[in-house]
Amino acid sequence: MRIAVVALGKIGLPLAVQYARSGHTVVGVDINERTVSLVNQGKEPFPGETHLAEYLPEAVFSGALSATTDYAEAIPGSDAVVLVVPLFVDDQSRPDFGWMDQATRSLAKHVTPGTLISYETTLPVGTTRARWRPLIEQVSGLAEGRDFHLVFSPERVLTGRVFSDLRRYPKLVGGLSEEGTRRGIAFYESVLQFDERPDLDRPNGVWDMGSAEAAEMAKLAETTYRDVNIGLANQFAVYADKAGIDIERVIRACNSQPYSHIHQPGIAVGGHCIPVYPRLYLSTDPDASIVSTARAANAAMPAYVVGRVAEVLGDLSGLRVAVLGASYRGGVKETAFSGVFDTVAALRSRGAEVLVHDPMYADEELAGFGWEPYHLGDPVDAAIVQADHAEYRRLAPDDLPGVRLLFDGRRVTDPALWAGTPRLVMGAPA
Repeated sequence: MRIAVVALGKIGLPLAVQYARSGHTVVGVDINERTVSLVNQGKEPFPGETHLAEYLPEAVFSGALSATTDYAEAIPGSDAVVLVVPLFVDDQSRPDFGWMDQATRSLAKHVTPGTLISYETTLPVGTTRARWRPLIEQVSGLAEGRDFHLVFSPERVLTGRVFSDLRRYPKLVGGLSEEGTRRGIAFYESVLQFDERPDLDRPNGVWDMGSAEAAEMAKLAETTYRDVNIGLANQFAVYADKAGIDIERVIRACNSQPYSHIHQPGIAVGGHCIPVYPRLYLSTDPDASIVSTARAANAAMPAYVVGRVAEVLGDLSGLRVAVLGASYRGGVKETAFSGVFDTVAALRSRGAEVLVHDPMYADEELAGFGWEPYHLGDPVDAAIVQADHAEYRRLAPDDLPGVRLLFDGRRVTDPALWAGTPRLVMGAPA
């Protein structure tokens, strides 16, 4: 097949490489000229994706994969077009379709009869049928179900391990018609390979969801579940702080029973997925009070942690406080919805002198966010671990001269190394 992949980001580029490695000809289209240039040179535009540095040049130099900024070069004559353009939410938590609308119009101008179009970007329920179908039909002059087929098939992978996740998790497909669904299933069966999963109630592979709406909701539900679960764990931790209970011991005990799967509490829920997709769900189900309550609880955690620090140290005005970790999670160089932003803001609102450290970011990059970079070994009054980078597992008081309190918001540090120096975690006796 000839396949076009729209948007060569941290999900789209590995998908394009996967399709090329499966024996197909792939053209990626992206509006970022630097990304396109690097891909055509066989170089990673971003670090950290396992196997990408190995697989990308193989695909490019074999002629199976190329990139362009021109939709007119990528879309016409494609058997399938896969779109992975980001969808954002605005300040009122409403979906911002700006980038996706632009990309959809661009591909619709050049789509040719017989093409399968698959959206993998997570969407509010009903978007594929009510927004994308009429937009593509209007711009292209073609009819869905006759001239082209449209399906929704959510990406279910985690950056850093995309290739292994593509093999491990079933691929969900929902179309607007039986024929569209059939073609979508056939497409993904030709570009993906799956691990055996004896834990599943049916064979791992491409699963028919019955409709685009069901596939849309499946992605929202599985991610919203995680946000709600974390929100519950965070509320348990806040109560445990008041009651003098070790919540980690409680959670381990609960999860020893197969019907309990309580997640871990933490200072923040970040990334492109967990803090965003519940808002997409709420955009079509505003009465989902459990979802909105959990989202609010998780959003409040950075301020809660800073409040705990102030309870111990008193007035934070003029104190040097290091926030350790700019990334939203350990091992990933990405700040999307990272807790660092609210943590820094909460500290500054109390008059603290805030510094930020992250082993994955250069000083210039941290300064670009408006933060003063912190270097381990410099004097500091307090520190808050915001991201669970592996480098922080061996963090000790000597790394933070003068430190009077460490608040480990991720339970990543070794308590034995902090004997004699105050160390707090969420949901544990002081």
